Amino acid sequence: MKVWTVANQKGGVGKTTTAVTLGGTCASRGENTLLVDLDPHGSLTAYFGYDPETIQSSSYDLFQSESVTEASVRSLLRETGVDHLHVLPASVALATLDRQLGTKSGMGLAVSNAVKTIADDFDYVLLDCPPMMGVLMVNALAACDHLIIPVQTEFLAIKGMERMLHTLQMIERAKKLHIPFTILPTMFDRRTRASIDSLQLLNDKFGENLWESLIPIDTRFREASANGKPLSHYQPSSRGAQAYRELLEYLLEGAHESEHRMTL
Repeated sequence: MKVWTVANQKGGVGKTTTAVTLGGTCASRGENTLLVDLDPHGSLTAYFGYDPETIQSSSYDLFQSESVTEASVRSLLRETGVDHLHVLPASVALATLDRQLGTKSGMGLAVSNAVKTIADDFDYVLLDCPPMMGVLMVNALAACDHLIIPVQTEFLAIKGMERMLHTLQMIERAKKLHIPFTILPTMFDRRTRASIDSLQLLNDKFGENLWESLIPIDTRFREASANGKPLSHYQPSSRGAQAYRELLEYLLEGAHESEHRMTL
């Protein structure tokens, strides 16, 4: 089982779109895939027709018990209407976790421990994070094999990504671990100078960790969202769907993957 975290400390850069489309692409290959929504805003949850304000069982429950079991985690999973693709939804109650948990020990591994209980059920798990540092992002980083950082190809988004990299470095130093990561350029519009210049800046500053391709602007992403389906299933021939297929192939090369352990 591979666990990939999608995170950035700036909103609106394509995190949920990346989690859904990449997860859908995995599922389209017949791979059992789980999307885990760790964002109190619940965009991924709402994508598949569930309401994060009223849902009864959610990822919030992972933090309410000192021990989780395969059965308890399975009971939280929901159908997406797509073969081989399930979602563990979010609820707005996630927003209270940092205040509730405080410095309580062991809470940084709640998601990791839960994911391990269902390792035999899924080939891929993708974790969608809130755009802020806190217990939810720490959990997502602790659980993952690889971090994907979507960044819109515009200058303000690059500044937000730099904050994310600073956070990653702090966690790596504090916990003595290495988390491999890929910077994913999103919403690229080759018609604009801003997109072209931003992509060049990303390449100049972060080329070693920058995916060599990009995710283009594609109106089909919006259409797929309105229909509650990943673009990989709504319009598999679209430019956006093709780009995520290429991203999956890159991630599966595995040269940049490494195991790590975190003690929290």
